[in-house]
Amino acid sequence: MKVIFAGTPEFAAQALSAIVAAGHDVALVLTQPDRPAGRGMSLQPSAVKKVAQERGIEVFQPLTLKDAEAQARIAAIGAEAMVVAAYGLILPQAVLDMPRFGCLNIHASLLPRWRGAAPIQRALLAGDAETGVCIMQMEAGLDTGPVLLRGAFPIEDTDTAATLHDRLAALGARLCVEALGKLPLPAAPQPTEGVTYAHKIEKVEAQIDWTRPAAELDRHIRAFNPFPGAQAVFSGQTVKLWQARPVAGSGRAGCILSVDKREVVVACGEGALAVSELQKAGGKRLPVQQFLAGHPLKEGDRFDLPA
Repeated sequence: MKVIFAGTPEFAAQALSAIVAAGHDVALVLTQPDRPAGRGMSLQPSAVKKVAQERGIEVFQPLTLKDAEAQARIAAIGAEAMVVAAYGLILPQAVLDMPRFGCLNIHASLLPRWRGAAPIQRALLAGDAETGVCIMQMEAGLDTGPVLLRGAFPIEDTDTAATLHDRLAALGARLCVEALGKLPLPAAPQPTEGVTYAHKIEKVEAQIDWTRPAAELDRHIRAFNPFPGAQAVFSGQTVKLWQARPVAGSGRAGCILSVDKREVVVACGEGALAVSELQKAGGKRLPVQQFLAGHPLKEGDRFDLPA
């Protein structure tokens, strides 16, 4: 099948690789323009662009799909389907209507729950028991289209946004290939009940509020791993928390209840949090024993509470 692929980050790159491996003719790849990154802030290609270039696929990086020139280039391909995964640009109706089988979106949630930009983090923050991927027929609304295929799996107590991302990317790639091989597929309209929106993650959300229950803060830390990292404040200095687990304990919120070479136990609004990996601003992620060598914390010390 002749396909156009539109995507940008690693999540999308895995799907592109799977589509090519399945033998489909990917005639054009759309991806975001190169962005400055790294210490030197030099322009870097997206993960999708790298895959496309490795496989000799033509790459198109428009700033918008609303102008006639961009639309003409897409129309000229004569694709039977377009696959979209975390692309980052809105597809106007003219583009949605171009392929014979329309545009298929790989969305990392169980729609209609968590439509929008950050479904992986929002599912973790909310304490959802499961998550998954939907292959959706795209329409003008934000993730409102009917679902062609879906797959689900449980969210484990140790899952982070990073581990969920990897599992969802693999599932999305598999389901996308399956969908392309079965087109046309019956489309199931999304239920009108249970709609939630996964708003974009803002860095300010990463701040730890020790007055909240330990179980919530555990999910908070896992949801913001690897980006932007859950942030606590100690003596006015930012400390990122990367690994923790809820434990029994009580005391003033933010107060350190105990310290050993494995964990720092901090009282929360309900229960306590045993923190095992931390990072000082400008430093490296360190297990507790190494962190304490340069940044001593002791029983009775207290993390700052949000203003």
